[in-house]
Amino acid sequence: MPLSFSYLPYSDTHSFSQLVTDYLSQSNTLKPFYKFATSPGGTKQAIEERKKYAVDRKNLVAALIEQYGELNRHEATEENIDLLADEKTFTVCTAHQPNLLTGYLYFIYKIIHAIKLAEELKASFPEYNFVPVYYMGSEDNDLEELGTFRYNNKKFVWDAAGQTGAVGKMQTESLKPLLDELFKELGPPGAYCEQLKSLITQSYLQQPTIARATLYLVNELFGRYGLIVLDPDSRLLKRSFINIVKDDLLHQTANKIVTQQIAQLSENYKVQAYPRPINLFYLKNNIRERIEKTNEHWSVVNTNISWTEEEMTTELNKHPERFSPNVILRGLFQETILPNVAFIGGGAEIAYWLQLKSLFDHYNVFYPAVHLRQSVVWINSKNKKLREQLGFSISDLFKSETTLEHKLVVAQSTGNWQTKNEMDIVEQTLQQLKQKATALDPTLSSSAEAALAKIRNQMQVLEKKMLRAEKRKMHDQLARISKLKKNLFPNNGLQERVENFMEYFLKYGEDYFSFLKDTIQPFKHQMMVAEESEEALFL
Repeated sequence: MPLSFSYLPYSDTHSFSQLVTDYLSQSNTLKPFYKFATSPGGTKQAIEERKKYAVDRKNLVAALIEQYGELNRHEATEENIDLLADEKTFTVCTAHQPNLLTGYLYFIYKIIHAIKLAEELKASFPEYNFVPVYYMGSEDNDLEELGTFRYNNKKFVWDAAGQTGAVGKMQTESLKPLLDELFKELGPPGAYCEQLKSLITQSYLQQPTIARATLYLVNELFGRYGLIVLDPDSRLLKRSFINIVKDDLLHQTANKIVTQQIAQLSENYKVQAYPRPINLFYLKNNIRERIEKTNEHWSVVNTNISWTEEEMTTELNKHPERFSPNVILRGLFQETILPNVAFIGGGAEIAYWLQLKSLFDHYNVFYPAVHLRQSVVWINSKNKKLREQLGFSISDLFKSETTLEHKLVVAQSTGNWQTKNEMDIVEQTLQQLKQKATALDPTLSSSAEAALAKIRNQMQVLEKKMLRAEKRKMHDQLARISKLKKNLFPNNGLQERVENFMEYFLKYGEDYFSFLKDTIQPFKHQMMVAEESEEALFL
């Protein structure tokens, strides 16, 4: 295999919040805000606890069969849907919106992490079954985020031809010009390129909505691993959540409970998401707007829709699918409809899940083991060669550009800019002058020290100027550092928040996903760095 993999503690990457690193280290500060450690032992506890919470498995299986419809189901997915009817089957879930063409790499990493964790749990607990689930956030309406992806350093943006409401419900017809533009950029030509074009065409130009397109795409990419795609925009599924929805509409319970937990968590950490009095959207046709209560009426903002309590209750019972939970209630819904033991999310998701445990306790809903998704930095063979030429280790790459410049100058310069030896001599002379002044008059001690401090400071200023002069002489070398950092950390962030899977699929095809799945270690909780060897250029 033309790849090598290494792992770094997340705290050493300087890319994650204090809350995330404290969570991974099981800091005592955060223990009141979650239930199960993200370890094999913690997961075992979660499995035993999960058995106490009933799930309408018959309803879940029926909803999945309805959603997949006539779609070609991989054998492994078909088996897993059937297994969900068994009380000894549990799910490992990750969630994300239906970003166009998956949006960013972390979409892929989340799903593969769920697949690998399910496999490892099956190996550790063979008496149970574990099914990986991608919970599609199809009800999100942030088109600016979901309708954008990047390929080959070019940004592609879909305006949806003026459509509004939940992105999952949007029609795909207007995507053709954007995809034609993408196809002109895709390359190099070859089997993987044609395969990718065909997959995109079948997903987005032969499926009616974004939700169906995403289901098709994710099923084609990961169905062979048994992944199940679940779209929560379902009347069948939401019937199971009516009681909590009704309570939030009538009593605003979540707002009170989560606000209290936020007050405790915010003593040490930044709050990720704030509750509203009502944490629900109304979802119908091209509408996806918040529900608010004014006096004795409930209204949908930016519309003329309004209900009395009786009218609202009737609407909820008749059309539960039209009531969409926001971030505060979404996890409750997920854990109500799935026999879930573990949830995989990014740093921001970890943060808001830690705000919710008391809400789960109140409604007697299972609170799962919450895992940080795998993060990956992928170093191609050209960047690997550049790293080695500069003399940097993999861990060095996560240091600031200024730190790397200093390291390179120290390692490769003549050393003429350094003044340590001269400073030692000057310091000895300065101390002698201080002693001489103090011996003459003890009251001169502080004045002498102040004068000597000024001299030391000027020497340091001089050394910095000499260092800058040395850097100017090494301009070309230092420019290579800037190039390497820009390649590996676009926009001064992680690749996974900018790049798309297509670049890697065009090089490796479906083996790209196999490489990741084989090397992700779900319980390691460390950054994975993949480096291509020279041979990778000739695949």
